[in-house]
Amino acid sequence: MTSPLLSQPGAVAADPPDVGVAAHYGDPYAEQRALTAGTALVDLSHRPVLRVAGPDRLTWLHSLLTQHLTELAPGQWTQALVLSPQGHVEHHLTLLDDGAQLLAHVEPGTLGALIEFLQRMRFLLRVDVEDVTEEYAVVHSAGLDRFVPRASLSALTGPLAGIGAYEALRVAARRPRLGVDTDHKTIPHEVGWLGSAVHLDKGCYRGQETVARVYNLGRPPRRLVLLHLDGSDSELPAVGDPVLSEDRAVGRVGTAVRHHELGPLALAVVKRQVPDDAVLVAGSVAASIDPAAAFDAPVSPARQAAAAREGLLRRR
Repeated sequence: MTSPLLSQPGAVAADPPDVGVAAHYGDPYAEQRALTAGTALVDLSHRPVLRVAGPDRLTWLHSLLTQHLTELAPGQWTQALVLSPQGHVEHHLTLLDDGAQLLAHVEPGTLGALIEFLQRMRFLLRVDVEDVTEEYAVVHSAGLDRFVPRASLSALTGPLAGIGAYEALRVAARRPRLGVDTDHKTIPHEVGWLGSAVHLDKGCYRGQETVARVYNLGRPPRRLVLLHLDGSDSELPAVGDPVLSEDRAVGRVGTAVRHHELGPLALAVVKRQVPDDAVLVAGSVAASIDPAAAFDAPVSPARQAAAAREGLLRRR
């Protein structure tokens, strides 16, 4: 769907996967500053919206998704994942229950497959799954997402920021995006979703064995990092470009942006053994890891204790 806000003065249409909304409205850096200050609104109406209704909706989704949902309070936003049987991330949902229904927004192009999966898992439970993208739109302001009636989009007032500003702040905050900063092999531990989208003390769900095993036994094979890019290069690396160290591929580039304060940045997933001070090339652009923003997946207390014992034994 094409947003009516694309008719605003100065609006420039975004590229895939964000077709249908504005990349910016004429001043990308000013829009980033306004969004940082909490005074601007971002049109995310290109994101598909799922509705799950019925009295069994929370217990049913609790059994399928990675998040603890049985006690989700009305009005409380959260995130959840659908994993493959091997623990790889297939879907990422940002969701809200209002006490009568649950709404979730997902990445463009993924809702059909998600609904197909959910419909297969309904059995005899009292749930209803529906694509309500034509009814609801997503907007973001003051750090929060909101579902609004799609018919009211054109009536929204206040300063607007394009999806480009939203993406620049997302990258600086090191928040991954499904299908852009992840690939078919991604597990939640690698990109920081253990804290925001996975509950480690809930019942069984598909892929839980991998989540528990990697959490209990050690580090994942890759990690998400924030890259500072050489600002003298006029081009940014593309999604999927290799990250090279001494001409050897050690990872892949995700989202690359130009930040109003930090300059050109990119998210990348690299092999865990790549040191923070490595000299890298992202696509064809010189890059370095921001050590302050380097992500390290949490490990279980049992694994921490074992590592401490191993360290004592080595010192002896």
